Amino acid sequence: MVSAGEHVVVIGGAGFVGSHVCERLLRSGYRVTCVDSLVTGSVDNVSALRHNAGFRLVELDVTRPLSEWPEMPAPGSVLHLASPASPKDYQRLPIETLRVGAVGTENALELATRHGARFLLTSTSEVYGDPAEHPQNESYWGNVNPIGPRSVYDEAKRYAEALTMAYHRQRGTDVAIARIFNTYGPRMRGDDGRMIPNFITQALSGAPLTVAGTGTQTRSVCYVDDTVSGLLALWRSDLTGPVNIGNPHELTVRHLAEEVRAITGTASAITSVPGAVDDPRRRCPDITLARTKLGWEPETGLREGLNRTVAWFARHPGATARTSRA
Repeated sequence: MVSAGEHVVVIGGAGFVGSHVCERLLRSGYRVTCVDSLVTGSVDNVSALRHNAGFRLVELDVTRPLSEWPEMPAPGSVLHLASPASPKDYQRLPIETLRVGAVGTENALELATRHGARFLLTSTSEVYGDPAEHPQNESYWGNVNPIGPRSVYDEAKRYAEALTMAYHRQRGTDVAIARIFNTYGPRMRGDDGRMIPNFITQALSGAPLTVAGTGTQTRSVCYVDDTVSGLLALWRSDLTGPVNIGNPHELTVRHLAEEVRAITGTASAITSVPGAVDDPRRRCPDITLARTKLGWEPETGLREGLNRTVAWFARHPGATARTSRA
């Protein structure tokens, strides 16, 4: 079980979701070592945390052998969030994405196993691919193209889940697997290629909002505070998972663009661009397991979450070029 005040290693902790996890843990009294290569993460995301005596940032590629990792206090938990997560990033870094899902996950599992620590893997709704079942629950095996342009991320996460369960079964590692659905909020990069930061940066600059394909494809979007609450509820539980963490409210991509346009007050047009290869047509989680076993469900409405996110981007016009390693 998770103990208050313990040392938690957050791998990928300078990323969008990871930085919010680090912040929440520190507020709850945990000591946090944030490990990040800063390839897609940013020191800006954790700059406000660095004055906290319980926080340490270690710039490190998680695929490096554990023997090369710096000394750190024995962790009570290891939370593995490291991976490029946007199509633009993982298609730019395909081999790195596969390696962090394979070698990086093995290193993180080894660290947890050696110290008897609880291990949380943040997997993804992408393991369901272009789903043939709707909504998606955890028993669905998915419909994934293993050689398509999205496969480097999809298969990296599917392998990471398989490796996590192998450690659990063979080595007795205390593990949990979360399958995160689309998450949005402050600290996203405006240039990471995902739809909500795209729409917001386009709207704030007066450019047309570009919708991929017809815009009738559906998504569910979860505000980052709710996603973090779901992840930490799973981490604190005794569940192995996998458990879907997402918002079950399904809406079209075009509707999201219209919401952003309304909130920003822009007169920008909404235009279509070619759809991505293997882009899922429908995506929506069944969160019955999270509701019944964790007592968790999203609390932030779409308009409230988008208002907060638009306000953050308006205050951070340089969010497309934040400090990172390319």
